[in-house]
Amino acid sequence: MKFSEIIGQKSIIDKLIRSVEEERISHAQLFAGPEGSGKLALAIAFAQYISCENRSDKDSCGLCPSCIKFEKLVHPDLHFVYPVFKKGSQKEPVSTDFIVQWRELLLDNPYFNLNTWLNILGVENEQGLIYASEASEIIKKLSLKTYESDYKSMVIWLPEKMHTATANKLLKLIEEPPEKTLFLLVSEEADLILPTIISRCQFVRVPAIDIKDLAIAFSEKLDVPVDKANDLARASNGNFVKGKSMITEDANRKENFNLFVKLMRLSWKRDIVALSEWTDEIASSGREAQKRFLNYAIDQLRENFMMNIGQDKNQLVYLMGEEDDFAKKFNQFINKKNIVSLINELTLAHTHISANGNAKIVFLDLALSVVKLIRLK
Repeated sequence: MKFSEIIGQKSIIDKLIRSVEEERISHAQLFAGPEGSGKLALAIAFAQYISCENRSDKDSCGLCPSCIKFEKLVHPDLHFVYPVFKKGSQKEPVSTDFIVQWRELLLDNPYFNLNTWLNILGVENEQGLIYASEASEIIKKLSLKTYESDYKSMVIWLPEKMHTATANKLLKLIEEPPEKTLFLLVSEEADLILPTIISRCQFVRVPAIDIKDLAIAFSEKLDVPVDKANDLARASNGNFVKGKSMITEDANRKENFNLFVKLMRLSWKRDIVALSEWTDEIASSGREAQKRFLNYAIDQLRENFMMNIGQDKNQLVYLMGEEDDFAKKFNQFINKKNIVSLINELTLAHTHISANGNAKIVFLDLALSVVKLIRLK
């Protein structure tokens, strides 16, 4: 992965290159930012640039033996850690148990989310974790000398999914790693990482992709017509993963839209019986699907509120198609008196689902809260 393959993020890339040129490479760095911003691709490109034998002041060469191995994700000094899952009573798995699937996904497209990864693993109701057993694997790998590069690079994707025992075992290693060891943590919810881990890392804040850069990527990488690419870039709000799923009319997005519309309409009608049936419907899906819905609902409420206060005139509303059609009628019900409370209820539900709360209870409580809030004006 070369820097030239990254969508936008020029200022971040320039800072990373400068840190290498000035020999100020922090041994532990946390790439934190929203989904679809290219954090993982940036981390891998940075590791490749550091290991490149003929790097320039702009990018790795892509041709030396080190780069060729990085491009195939088989460099012996490049290591990955990511959420996995175990079946039943089997022993705790580690990332290397799934390295084949991981490489295939990354080589196909480095812009993806946790849901995509877990679907490849065939996970339905599991959330994915970095188990305590992973710590021993990390320590073992990093205790060895480098094979070919000056640095060993350990890329940890979604460290917020670390079991507490894993994080605690790694504290000392991250604080005082073996010589020429580079930890690159890639997070979407940095506030969920242990503060003691964060305090040991240099923070690299990765923003959402610039709308213009994203539009160019949709047009050049996915062959989207220029006019549609511009609309799509705005609607996806800097998220390449979201935009790509919108292009393919992702079934999950349609399902979430239908669930959102049903929740709002039934809450307005105060139809408790029908809401109870809605609760059963969403509770029957997996936890990752439930969390995706809650994130989707938060996004929709935000867009409806922005439309309510007239920000659609300033092109600050990112809706398309049936979502936009629904919002034109619905936005009047999302206002200054209920927007914060509604989002807080959805966020609380997300927290409870993430903590393995009873889905029926969580969503019924959410529905009843929406009933009380939706009529506030």
